[in-house]
Amino acid sequence: MRQKSSLLLLSSAALATVLLFGTAAGAATPEKKPVAKEAVSFGPSDVKSFSGAFLAARTADVDHDYTTAIALYRKALGYDPANLEIRERLMISLLLNGDFDEGLKEAENLKEDKAVERITKVVRGLDALRGRKFDSAKKILAYDGPNDLDRLTHQLLSAWADVGAGKGKQAMATVSALKGPPWYKAFTEYQLGAMALTTGDISTARQHLNTAVTNKEAVAMAPDTFMRAVMALARLEAAAGNKQKALDAISVGDGMISNYAPLKALRQSIEKGEKPQQQVAGPSEGAASVLFSVGGALNRQGAEDMVSLYLQISHALDPKSADTLILLGGIAEKLEQPERAIKFYSSVPADSPMRRISELQLGVTLSENGKVEEAKQHLKLLIDSDPADIRSYIAYGSVLSEAKDYKAMAETYDKAVAVIGPVPRQGDWSVFFQRGIAYERLKQWDKAEPSFRKALELNPEQPQVLNYLGYSLVDMNKNLEEGLGMIKRAVDARPDDGYIVDSLGWAYYRMGKFDDAVTELERAIQLRAGDATINDHLGDAYWRVGRKLEAVYQWNRALISEGEDINREHIKEKIEKGLAPLDPNATTADRSQTEPAPPVAPAPANPDKKS
Repeated sequence: MRQKSSLLLLSSAALATVLLFGTAAGAATPEKKPVAKEAVSFGPSDVKSFSGAFLAARTADVDHDYTTAIALYRKALGYDPANLEIRERLMISLLLNGDFDEGLKEAENLKEDKAVERITKVVRGLDALRGRKFDSAKKILAYDGPNDLDRLTHQLLSAWADVGAGKGKQAMATVSALKGPPWYKAFTEYQLGAMALTTGDISTARQHLNTAVTNKEAVAMAPDTFMRAVMALARLEAAAGNKQKALDAISVGDGMISNYAPLKALRQSIEKGEKPQQQVAGPSEGAASVLFSVGGALNRQGAEDMVSLYLQISHALDPKSADTLILLGGIAEKLEQPERAIKFYSSVPADSPMRRISELQLGVTLSENGKVEEAKQHLKLLIDSDPADIRSYIAYGSVLSEAKDYKAMAETYDKAVAVIGPVPRQGDWSVFFQRGIAYERLKQWDKAEPSFRKALELNPEQPQVLNYLGYSLVDMNKNLEEGLGMIKRAVDARPDDGYIVDSLGWAYYRMGKFDDAVTELERAIQLRAGDATINDHLGDAYWRVGRKLEAVYQWNRALISEGEDINREHIKEKIEKGLAPLDPNATTADRSQTEPAPPVAPAPANPDKKS
C-alpha cells in the first residue's frame, strides 16, 4: 500500500522507549479516564455543580483543550476550594497551555504535595533561576530519588544554577562526575560544551562538543540534542574564523541525520560568511536546553502531554528558541490542533535562521486546516522570495498532493528538479520521489518511473521508494520479480510498517501466490489494525484460499474501518456475490486485468516520516 504521512519540516526522532528512563517519567500526564458523555459539550457557563465542572474539565483535559479545562477546573475549585486533585490538574493544564506564571502560583500552593513534587520542584527551581536567585534555585532543585531521568535533569539544572552564580568550573566538574546509565553521555557532553561556551572556555567547549558530535549512540537516543551539539560546534568554529571547520561539523550532522532543516539554514548562514550567535548564552537558556533535550528525546506517539510539559517550561525560560516553538507546533499538529500549531510557527522570531522553516510549516498547516488557497498563496510567495530553496517546492508540493492537484504538483517538482541541476545530491532523492508520485497519479508512467529510479539511485535502500516503485511494478504486472524484490527489501528495512507489509501481501496476491498473500496480509492487519484497505486486501486473499466466511468478515470490517479512496460499492458487491472464479488457464497478466487494482492513499507529503 502506498501510504500517507503529514509534512513536518522539523521533526524529532523518538527515544526507543520510555522504559529507558523509567515509567515515573509519565507521572505528569493526565490520566485518561472515561467521562460522562453528557459532559462533552459543557462549557464554563453551562455547569451548575462540582461534578458537572469536574467531568467537563476532564473531558476538555483529555481533548487537550487546556483553555477550557483551566476555566472548568477553576469553577470546580469554586465549589470545593480544598480539593487537592483539582488543584493538581489545574496546575498541569496551566503549564501545558503555556501559562507558566499562573502555573507557578499553583506550584507554590502545592509545594508540599508529594503527588506532584516532581513538577513543582522544577517549576519553582527554574523560576528562581530565571530571577537570578541561583542559590535558592539549587536548593529547590536538589534531588536524591531513584529515577535516572529525574536525577539527570535536576543535576543539569542545578549545574546551570552554579554557572549563573559564577561557579562554572564547579558546575562542569559536577556534571563530569555524574554517575548513571551510559545514555547520560548523549546529554551531558552537549551540556558541558554549552557551559564552557558561556564561561568563555572555547578550548574546553570545542573538546566536549566534538565528543558529542562523534557519539553515534546519541543520534538514535537524543537526535535533537545531537543536532544542537553539531550546530553549537559549527557556530563556535564560524565565530573563530574557521569557516571550513564549521561546514565540516555541519557535514557530520548531515551525514547522521539527513534533511534536518535547521542544519540547512545554519549552513546557508555560514556559507554567506555570517557568524551566527550561540543559542545558549546564559543560565536561563542553558536550563531551557536541558528541558528541550529531555522533551525532544521523549517525543513519540502517545507522550504528547509529557513532552509538551517539558517544552512549555523550556519555552518560558527561552521564549525565542525557534526549535522549541517548531517542536511545539509539531505536537499541536499531532493532536489535530492546527490553530495552536499556527500560533507556535508564527511566534518564531523574524530574525531567526529558522524563520523560513516555520513559514514553510505554517503554509502546510494552513492547508491541513482547510485553508488551501491561503496556503498556496503563502507558499508561492516563499518560492518567489527564494527560488533556490528546494524546501519551498517540497512544502508547496505537499499541499498540492493533499488537494490531489497532481498536474500542478508535477509542474512544481519539475521546477525543483531544474533548480537542483544536473548533479543532484543524495538528499534530493525526495524531490524525485515526489515527482514520480505526481506523474504516477497522472497515469504517465513513462515520466514517473525514471523519477522513482533516480530517487532510488540517490538513496538505494530508502524503504518508501522501494515500496512505492515495487508496488507500482507489481500492480501494473511489470517486472514482477524485480518489484517483489524491492518490496521485500522495504519490509526488511521496516518490518513493523503495516503499509509496507501490506504491499508484500498484495504483491503475492497479484502473482497468484494466495497462501503467501494471506500470511503477509494477516501480519499487516496486526500492525495496522482497522485500516480499510488492508482489511479489503485480506478479504480478497481469504476468498482465494477458500476461507469465504472470513473473507466476508474482512470486507465488512473494511466498510467500517478507517481508509481513504476505497471503493465501498465494489466491497459491498463482493460481500453479496464474492469474487469471480479465476480462469485456471489465465496468466498472471490476464488475471491482473480482471482483478481490481487496490485503492491507494494520497501521496505521502514527507518521505522522511514513518507512519
